[in-house]
Amino acid sequence: MTGPQVVEDEQTVPIGSNDDVVRARQTVRTYAQQCGLSLVDQTKLVTAASELARNTLVYGGGGLMRCAVVRSGARVGVHAVFEDSGPGIADLDLALTDGWTSGGGLGLGLSGARRLVDGFELHSEPGAGTKVSVTKWAR
Repeated sequence: MTGPQVVEDEQTVPIGSNDDVVRARQTVRTYAQQCGLSLVDQTKLVTAASELARNTLVYGGGGLMRCAVVRSGARVGVHAVFEDSGPGIADLDLALTDGWTSGGGLGLGLSGARRLVDGFELHSEPGAGTKVSVTKWAR
């Protein structure tokens, strides 16, 4: 995240099952509504969070999501971090390419999530897990 930001009301959601993916999605939606994101922006953020939570479960073997309200000056938004201790991603550029998939999906998860949010950071190392941070600002 860039710029000065104050984190409010952070919540951690363990991700170890499909029910947890749903819980992560619901948590993100609640924060998005609290921040006054438009319905379109809520949908974009929840869709990105759903993809990232599912990746955390399927490819990372489970992990956690931390979600919070963030402020930067007069702006308010939602910031979510998805972390796992899975096998990591060997080629980040390739993983962010539309159509590339390491599994049986459409290959739109990471690149699609990146397009749906205002801020996107991906850190991963083979054997050391993956951390994806996303931010969506209210307009």
